[in-house]
Amino acid sequence: MTTADATLPADVRSARSGDRRARARLVVAALAVLVAVTGFLSLAVGATGFTPGTAARALMASLSGADTAGTLANVIVMEIRLPRTLLGLLVGAGLAMSGVVMQGLFRNPLADPALVGVSSGAALAAVMIIVAGGLLPSAFAVLPQPFMLPAAAFAGGLATTIALYRIATRNGRTSVATMLLAGIALGALSGALTGLAIYASDDQQLRDFTFWSLGSLAGGTLQKAVLTAPFILAALLAIPYLGDRLDGLLLGEAEAGHLGVEVQILKRVAIGLVALAVGGAVAAAGPIGFIGIVVPHLLRLVIGPRHRNLLLASALLGAALLVGADMVARTVVAPAELPIGIVTAILGAPFFLWLLLRQRALLDV
Repeated sequence: MTTADATLPADVRSARSGDRRARARLVVAALAVLVAVTGFLSLAVGATGFTPGTAARALMASLSGADTAGTLANVIVMEIRLPRTLLGLLVGAGLAMSGVVMQGLFRNPLADPALVGVSSGAALAAVMIIVAGGLLPSAFAVLPQPFMLPAAAFAGGLATTIALYRIATRNGRTSVATMLLAGIALGALSGALTGLAIYASDDQQLRDFTFWSLGSLAGGTLQKAVLTAPFILAALLAIPYLGDRLDGLLLGEAEAGHLGVEVQILKRVAIGLVALAVGGAVAAAGPIGFIGIVVPHLLRLVIGPRHRNLLLASALLGAALLVGADMVARTVVAPAELPIGIVTAILGAPFFLWLLLRQRALLDV
């Protein structure tokens, strides 16, 4: 509730709240439809010239158990595009929901896993595993090789988030300005160390790193989707239970404590879940910016700041937006492919600038 709303009569506030809840339900339903439509179009759109009908027949034949193995439509739709689409839905939902949590936790609209260095920390850990994974002690061999990359990215994201929180927090109070500046510094340090790792790599690794660092779903396979799903789904299922507590935290830490919120426990759980989601997303698709900051802001303009509504809606819009951006990335210069990070940056950066200019105009009034 805003300060202006607090001055309104109770019946007016109740009516407004009811309007927001009804609008939020409509928006969530519309976004669920949008996710289904973009997910299907992602199966149908590509450089092969398939029509949506071809993709639908291939999908229905596989679901009905028909023997279509080895056909061109089955290979392209079910073995190439479907894993890529599932991965895009997971990554987009995880990044957008993590953005909502970071902004609620730090009570700052600029907080974003990419802007405050969490994605950079996860990327550094993932790159180190790629470059120097063979030099790890044998004790680490108990972890299956395919799990090494997402586990390392999770650890890198968690370490960066904890370091950021400890630097910005003093005597139980978190400084937003210190958090943002420390996030920039940690992101720069992670970027520099990632650069050193790339400098020591060979030509093939350098080519892979360059493409991966711009973000891409091109390497999406069913195995990668299955390995990534536990990390991101665990966060997606748990984070909505923090919604009411994050609402209380918006009033301030002392006020949230008076409302019965265990603030320190909330912070630790939220940080762990964000690291889980961002680590899995970065390991699967590389660092992808602007999803975590653009989606929550866009939805706050429509359904308001209440986290219970905002978290679910952000997950849906983030999933649809990333899958849509992936369709643009693989069709605009077909048969070649753009890194998806370029597409999200081209779409997200102008919106972010518009948001800054809009807020500055409101503050100048």
